[in-house]
Amino acid sequence: MQEKPTSFSIKHWSQDDQPREKLRDKGKATLSDAELVAILIGSGNKEESAVELSKRILASVGNNLNELGKLSLKQLMDFKGIGEAKAITIAAAMELGRRRRGEEALERKKITSSISVFELMQPVIGELPHEEFWIVYLNNSNKVIQKQQLSKGGITGTLVDVRLVMKNALELGATGLILAHNHPSGTLKPSEADKQLTQKMKRAGESLDIKVLDHLIVTEKAYFSFADENIL
Repeated sequence: MQEKPTSFSIKHWSQDDQPREKLRDKGKATLSDAELVAILIGSGNKEESAVELSKRILASVGNNLNELGKLSLKQLMDFKGIGEAKAITIAAAMELGRRRRGEEALERKKITSSISVFELMQPVIGELPHEEFWIVYLNNSNKVIQKQQLSKGGITGTLVDVRLVMKNALELGATGLILAHNHPSGTLKPSEADKQLTQKMKRAGESLDIKVLDHLIVTEKAYFSFADENIL
């Protein structure tokens, strides 16, 4: 009876040997170059796992990623288990890495006052005919990591998910956040719902060492800052 060939697909490996799961659970920096390439190709051949095949490909270029990026599709396809699709995937990943090196790091806007928040958010929500609620996530230097719409349609009519805000903050590594929403009516007076939500968000952040630094109500030409008015 003929034995079935052993499958070297990543999904058949033990949990500890699966680079996709390792990246997800332990972070991308924990993976070797070969494990990262193995994620790209997904499977090896009948004699080698994806990682073993990736190690052999890397060894052929002196374990140098710059040299790997210079290999042609035909040269990659000379390795058993690397067809055209896998070769193209490797080439595309190498090209993205090359382009990344050529780009400068994004200059993050620093929030220094309520005016800088207004300047950031007015173009986004200041002239909308409906109400939107946004969160600005900041790092420990008060630089903007990300701004994100949380709800649309008004605080009273839309459930603002405090847990989602804190989950996002933790995932982004944010240490501070700023709430911002618009009043299409033009009024700058905060409602009771505005105040209650601000306090709820502030209490949730305290237990996680995430500070709510301000809450801005934005209109077309002006704003109201909870921090400036000492009601945060």
